[in-house]
Amino acid sequence: MLELGGHVGHLLMVESWVGSMSTLLPAGINDSGHEFSFLTRDLGHYLRPGTPVPHPLLGAANVFTAETNDESTLLPFVRKLQAAFGFDGVLTSCDYYLPTVAAIAADLGLPGPGRSAVADACDKYRTRVICRAAGVAGPAFAIAQEWDEIVGAAIELGYPLVVKPVDLCGGMFVRRVCDEVELRAAVAAIAGFPINARGQRRSPRILLEECLDGTEFSVETVTVAGQTTVIGVTDKRITGAPAFIESGHMFPADLGTADTTAVSDLAVAAITALGLDATVAHTEVKLGAQGPRLIEVNPRPAGNRITELVRRVTGIDLTAVHAEAVAGGKPDVTPRDTGIASAAVAFAVPTDTGLLTGVDGAQDWATNPRIVEQKLPTVGTEVRPATDNNTYLGHVMVVDETHCTTGDLAQQLIAELRFDLGDAR
Repeated sequence: MLELGGHVGHLLMVESWVGSMSTLLPAGINDSGHEFSFLTRDLGHYLRPGTPVPHPLLGAANVFTAETNDESTLLPFVRKLQAAFGFDGVLTSCDYYLPTVAAIAADLGLPGPGRSAVADACDKYRTRVICRAAGVAGPAFAIAQEWDEIVGAAIELGYPLVVKPVDLCGGMFVRRVCDEVELRAAVAAIAGFPINARGQRRSPRILLEECLDGTEFSVETVTVAGQTTVIGVTDKRITGAPAFIESGHMFPADLGTADTTAVSDLAVAAITALGLDATVAHTEVKLGAQGPRLIEVNPRPAGNRITELVRRVTGIDLTAVHAEAVAGGKPDVTPRDTGIASAAVAFAVPTDTGLLTGVDGAQDWATNPRIVEQKLPTVGTEVRPATDNNTYLGHVMVVDETHCTTGDLAQQLIAELRFDLGDAR
């Protein structure tokens, strides 16, 4: 438990993801000995069919409603809350509200990763510019908005290249394109999504990047008082082009000492260049023949169950660590022996369209001692081909006492599933 000035820390959570992190972060806050109040523009967003009952977000000490998409009215509202409740820190699990949370922390004089640092990390182009200036290796890139500029930048970079929005997450609309026809389709898709899922108007700018070869990893870190600790490196499995969908993760990654150090050092250099502090970060890196190259820096704990993989192997709960960091504490990031050397999760990535009539292949999962977590869709689920990391059909998580053994096992279990589909409604 973290004691702050003689009392348990009271955190303000501003919005949340609706997936697994909406349960993991509240649990982490509670496990660290804190309490939290929840601030949202629409509580119903989190209480849809299929969400946990009772929802962990309703375990908040208080639930407040305000327009979280308008800082000009939100900041005065939160100042009044601060006068009444005396929050020790502010946080969110939702990427789209990380800049808002940083603005609140700065306005109230609370600990946090820094307003400009978060804004830069959440803008993929600004991250590129800052990290390049600091000598952090990454792909060649360009930013453009008008079609002629986009085409010109693509020609200069050379095909194939990666096209992405500057301000979305979860792999949304990130595409590999090989020619101008594919480029036009990718740009049109991004332009057709001018407002994100939280009602926020998006930037119309398009980021074009050199298409990097190599294997993707993520580095999980904790930064407190300007010092970054690497918790470990995660092996990430990505589906083939044109989309870049995460199909699984394994922790720790099956890397030699030299490569682990190189990937970790690049992530720390990027965090340092951005000036992030008092935060847990999830930094994605590609490792190829030219060495590690930065993909992006996310100033929040990893999603897609990665924090659970880390916890099962190291005993470190990164959601609880994040809560303590934003409250100004010094979280303990010392690994402990859990008896687990390897943990992995694999996701069922749909490729067809239809109405789910049955799932076969998981009959023995309940008696498999290596399976520690599973989630499968219910009959009647509408299925469509996945385009990003938000459209999985389920997942399985496995653990083992032997290092680097679980990734293939998790993938095999998912590959053995059969989803029976009927005609969609």
